[in-house]
Amino acid sequence: MAKPLLWLTLVCASTLSLFSGYAAGLRLELTHVDAKGNFTAEERLRRATERTHRRLASMGMGIGAGAGVAAPVRWSETQYLAAYLIGDPPQRAEAAVDTGSNLIWTQCAECRLIPGGRCFHQDLPYYNSSRSRTALPVPCSSAACAAAETQCSRGRGGEAEECAVAAGYGAGSVVGVLGTEAFAFASGTTARLAFGCVLASELTPGSLDGASGIIGLGRGALSLVSQLGGGGGANKFSYCLTPYLRGAAAKPSHLFVGASAGGGLNGGLPVTSVPFAENPEEYPFSSFYYLPLTGITVGKTKLAVPAAAFGRRRVAAGMWAGGAVIDSGSPFTSLVDAAYRAMRAELVRQLGASLVRPPPRAGGGFDLCVARVDDAGGEVVVPPLVLHFGGGGGDLVVPPDNYWGPVDADTECMVVFNSAAGPGGSLPFNETTIIGNYMQQDVHLLYDLGNGVLSFQTADCSSM
Repeated sequence: MAKPLLWLTLVCASTLSLFSGYAAGLRLELTHVDAKGNFTAEERLRRATERTHRRLASMGMGIGAGAGVAAPVRWSETQYLAAYLIGDPPQRAEAAVDTGSNLIWTQCAECRLIPGGRCFHQDLPYYNSSRSRTALPVPCSSAACAAAETQCSRGRGGEAEECAVAAGYGAGSVVGVLGTEAFAFASGTTARLAFGCVLASELTPGSLDGASGIIGLGRGALSLVSQLGGGGGANKFSYCLTPYLRGAAAKPSHLFVGASAGGGLNGGLPVTSVPFAENPEEYPFSSFYYLPLTGITVGKTKLAVPAAAFGRRRVAAGMWAGGAVIDSGSPFTSLVDAAYRAMRAELVRQLGASLVRPPPRAGGGFDLCVARVDDAGGEVVVPPLVLHFGGGGGDLVVPPDNYWGPVDADTECMVVFNSAAGPGGSLPFNETTIIGNYMQQDVHLLYDLGNGVLSFQTADCSSM
């Protein structure tokens, strides 16, 4: 997104030499946000559907470059949370993990003290930089202050310049100052990282579900993977997401950054690799993970959808529509209109009389549903999907459990949506395919940024 016009500043004194060259691996336990509550599987599906629709709606509300054109935005709904310690002595923090944005940030206690400061609710105490011996500001001369989310700004009253930071999301925007601090993670890993000390925010209430901030895993210089990777062979991360709709409750998932990423990926089942599609240079499109999706098969039937339907095009200066983005922050997948209509028609043909109306209590938005057991007492068999990728890449087989979900004890509904439908159906989002995290469950995904390749392998993510 474009930077907000208003940049909030804060007086900080001190200089630093920015830490870099981190080589050790990092392992983070990820908790699905619904694990905080005692929700049934049906309630978890309903909550995930509501998050998906809000995220899709938010993607039509970016900073426009012309009439009817908006930038697709990043995080708008919390999905996976990671805990860490910041400062010395350490202070507890919790962040939403987002592959669609770059900045690492946490809300700072100063939001309560300065004019114009606006705090959002969080479950843990605010981070207080004045109580840490390791907190340092980032000067304007630092390379970190040349990132897309930063801007050198004059302090209030004409004080010395400082590095201000701002980020926009589907849930709103945050502003503050860029600093560095000591971070410690449960795996025993420690590192000095550049992060945003957020002093004011305008966020949808409850959008962070009590978390303190965000850990960005995008392609930008300030993301966690870029800072820990240092641009070398360790510039990679992987994650394995456990199912969160089936079973009593979601078990912890895991994120690996640096040398530990992709561990165990080459053993056992086959590994498929796909080159990332080339990114636009304009921010925020430069931060996303585009894949060269070329087609879809339903069961054994290849859909008559041209590869161009998944292509990307410039719709205005600095604005791009289309493409296929893999996203950890969106619960369910959305397909461009041509692909969605073809997939729906083929599923109707194959499932035939097994299709039923969505239960009234399931809420809106479900297009296709089946009874878990048919009239003869047999289990209804839903075909798998296959996503085909170009650039010499392979295929991703999507089992029914990764694109259908239980809406009640008797009914399963398809949880893939049409990009062009609903309140978010405007340029450029209505031409963009988003591969959501539900379709990624029990798949170990390795983002190798150094080699420009995404590798994936079917896995039991609860055992990692």
